[in-house]
Amino acid sequence: NNKVIIKLADRQIVESEAERIYEPALKQNVAFLVVGDPVCATTHSDLMLRAKEYGCKVEVIHNCGIMGAAGSSGLSLYNFGHTVSLCFFEKKWRPTSSFYSKVLWNRKGGLHTLCLLDIKVKEPDFDAMMRGKTKYLPPRFMTVPQACHVLIEAEQRHSQQAFDPQTTLCVGLARLGKQTQFIKAGTLQELATIDFGQPLHSLIICGDLHELELEVLQQFLLEGSQYQPQNTARIPDPILPDTWNPDQVDDAQDRDPELDEPE
Repeated sequence: NNKVIIKLADRQIVESEAERIYEPALKQNVAFLVVGDPVCATTHSDLMLRAKEYGCKVEVIHNCGIMGAAGSSGLSLYNFGHTVSLCFFEKKWRPTSSFYSKVLWNRKGGLHTLCLLDIKVKEPDFDAMMRGKTKYLPPRFMTVPQACHVLIEAEQRHSQQAFDPQTTLCVGLARLGKQTQFIKAGTLQELATIDFGQPLHSLIICGDLHELELEVLQQFLLEGSQYQPQNTARIPDPILPDTWNPDQVDDAQDRDPELDEPE
C-alpha cells in the first residue's frame, strides 16, 4: 500500500502527544515536516530522542531556516551571539528580563542579536472555555514594529543601555527566501513606523559592524536614518552578581503586582 497519509500536527500533538508521531514509525516510514531547520527547536530534538529510545531509526534532512537566512541582511553569521525570543505582552505579563540580559551580553561583546518574534496559533479562547465551548483565537504573528515597541519598553524598564532606540542600528526582516522578501535597516524608533507586510518577521540588533557589513546594509538603510555607528565597548558594565548567567534569568520578576486585579 503506497498511499500517503498527511496529518496536521499542531502544538498539542507535538508537545503532549508525540507518541502518535513516532510509534507508527516502527512499522512504516513516517516523515515529520517542519518549517525551518528541524534541529533548531528543542521540541524537535526531544522528539528525536524519544523516537530513538522507542527503537525507531531517525534520519534528519536539514532545511534552510531563519538562523542561516538572517545572513541575507549582509551581517556575518560569525558575529552573532545569543538568539532571543520576544513574546507578545499581556496586561499582567510583560516579560523582558530573559531576552534583555542576553541582548546586553551580546552587545557588550560586540555581537549581533537575532530576535525571533512570537507566533500564536491555535491559542485557546479561555472566555469561551468558561462558557463550555471549545474555541480558538485567531492566529497572531508578531510584526517588526511590535517587536520594536517591546524592545523600547525593555530598555526603559532596565535602563542598562543595552541599546539606544534612537541611534542603535537594527535590521527588520520579513518573508526571507520568498520573492516578496523585505529587509529594512534603521533604528528601533524608525523601524517601528515601517509596514513590513505579511509574516513571518524577525529583527536583528546590530553589534559592532565590519566595514563590509555596513556596505551591504546601505542598500537596506532607511533614507535619512539617524543611526550612529557605536563602539559597544563603551556600554557600561551592568551591576551583576559574580555568578550571573544570561541563560539563568527568570522572567517571573516581570510580573507587575500592581497590575494584578483584586480577587
